[in-house]
Amino acid sequence: MRERIVAGNWKMNTTPQEGVKLACAVAEAIASTNWQTRASASSAESRRQTPSSADNVTVVICPPATHLAIIGEAVKSSSVELGAQNVHWADKGAYTSELSSAMLEAVGCKWVIIGHSERRSMFGETDETVNMRLRHIVKTDIRPIVCIGETLDKRQSEQTFAVLEQQLKVGLDGVELVGREGVVIAYEPVWAIGTGLNATPEQAQEAHRFIRGLLSKMYGKDIADNNVIQYGGSMNEKNANELMACQDVDGGLIGGASLRVDKFLPIIKAAYSQ
Repeated sequence: MRERIVAGNWKMNTTPQEGVKLACAVAEAIASTNWQTRASASSAESRRQTPSSADNVTVVICPPATHLAIIGEAVKSSSVELGAQNVHWADKGAYTSELSSAMLEAVGCKWVIIGHSERRSMFGETDETVNMRLRHIVKTDIRPIVCIGETLDKRQSEQTFAVLEQQLKVGLDGVELVGREGVVIAYEPVWAIGTGLNATPEQAQEAHRFIRGLLSKMYGKDIADNNVIQYGGSMNEKNANELMACQDVDGGLIGGASLRVDKFLPIIKAAYSQ
């Protein structure tokens, strides 16, 4: 049974006080639902013939670094888990503005996003630096969400699969995947991030199926079949059910929709309902 992971990437949004209010509202809203009970009761209807369950859906929020300590404290008794938006590959040193894994662990982070397209396009992140960060973080108790995806010009020139293969092979070089509880891959078509566009379910499934097939060649079918692959291109409350119904889509890495409870909760609900 593959996990469903819904992670909210807040990017550079909210003040610490606004962030605490939002995080607590998300945690309280989840606690007040009965999705977990319904998911367990509907096992025969699951698309994989094995149900989503209370133990199989994880909700993560990734606020700005300035908020991590205060939000970590606010949600530590809830079902919501804390993540960061970046991590450095060194334990410590003269790396202005960077964060070490020890710093993240100290404030309660269980997750970290690595290689987001905005880090790649705006701040010089490469497949090689993604690999350096990933090699470091897999030695810790923090689970990574590794982002890959093609730009619009690469898709239009039919290079999507070549881009994904390059990013996976270089980014995961020397890294062991362990399937469940291991490295999460987030497919984020760059042309669909923050644009209001999103891949069709058919496009998303095609890319996710390719990624899972490549992981199977790299690590073996058993590991690939259990590895979580999120969709991260403008998933929202309107399209979440349809996207998560795809056989190889295992949750979402959510941007703007994670900043509003009324938009984020339906996406979480979709993870329980599949």
